[in-house]
Amino acid sequence: MKDVILDKIFIEKNSLKSKLAQRMIQIFPKEKVEILESEYDLSHKGQLSKEQFEWSKKNLLITEFKGHFFKRCPGATQKKTITCCNYYVLNLGSQCNMNCSYCYLQSYLNTPIMKAYSNIDKAISELREMMIEFPQLPYRVGTGEVIDSLSLDHLTLFSRELIPLFKEFPNWTLEFKTKSNRVDQFLDLGPCQNVLVSWSINPPHIIQSEEHDTACFEERIDAAKKCREKGFPLSFHIDPIIWHPEWKENYSYLVDEIIKNFSPEDIKVFSLGTLRFQPEQRFMMKERFGMNSYVNNSEMFLSESGKMRYDWHLRNEMFQFVFKRFKNHNPKWNIFLCMETPETWATSVNVSPMNVPGLKDFFRPLPKIKNELSEESIGD
Repeated sequence: MKDVILDKIFIEKNSLKSKLAQRMIQIFPKEKVEILESEYDLSHKGQLSKEQFEWSKKNLLITEFKGHFFKRCPGATQKKTITCCNYYVLNLGSQCNMNCSYCYLQSYLNTPIMKAYSNIDKAISELREMMIEFPQLPYRVGTGEVIDSLSLDHLTLFSRELIPLFKEFPNWTLEFKTKSNRVDQFLDLGPCQNVLVSWSINPPHIIQSEEHDTACFEERIDAAKKCREKGFPLSFHIDPIIWHPEWKENYSYLVDEIIKNFSPEDIKVFSLGTLRFQPEQRFMMKERFGMNSYVNNSEMFLSESGKMRYDWHLRNEMFQFVFKRFKNHNPKWNIFLCMETPETWATSVNVSPMNVPGLKDFFRPLPKIKNELSEESIGD
């Protein structure tokens, strides 16, 4: 995988004394570091242009996050249309230095810079408060919602702050989700059975054509093996499955390579999802990647959830194909569908997740966290 190349490191004055800011000052030459009075010096209103979005991937802002770090996954707000796995997210930054053609951040971000939050102590405090209140409940927390969990972690070292915390609360699970191969910075903290190292993965052909500036297929597999050797459980997400003329051949290769290198016991979580995006995102994708991209030259339909998706029959075919290839090899593979409707569950895999021993705990309702309750009170 290519080295991370950042044109500029901006540090908000309020963050200057933080551990993260001081580390960046040590790593990068003086001419690349600029101190700002406020992040509003870089503020922007409305949708980003192609040029602004691409600039944001090469420039990093160290700033404090003012809101709640710990939140429920956005899928929980769509429970009327999709089956949600009770996932929680811990946002320690935003934007990503990699360039996937389908990335939902293209229609989500309105800040023209990548961010890493300097007040991780506040994030850990929020988490610890919840962990102390519910130490026995199986909360699953991921750091890869609006930023890749590990692509900048060799710079931020956030993983080294979080892993010791989760070791204190073995019923809680932390997931680092990445398309990188940057794992060396925390391997010495293993073994840790409740910290999953997770890869969003696609066949080599799709990685090459759609997942630009990411680790190649072999690098992701090798990094997963490293983590397994050091006692970290693994997770894979074949998401998004992308239609292309040779999709069956290429996804067969992907499944077979995973089966060859890993066992069901190695993989604690395994999910499948198909291509989906907000309708307005298509304009940015076409401008940035052109009509040769598979995400731009396939037929998509507006779904009940408001996102563009493949038609129901194609999604079913894709899920059934991948699911059966795993299960025909070994029925012990625990696989669930991400951001999908109950109807798709029933027709694609002929099961409800609540009836699968290895999955039902993921989908069992958990107590709401404090900021969810306060938001409900405001709404009332």
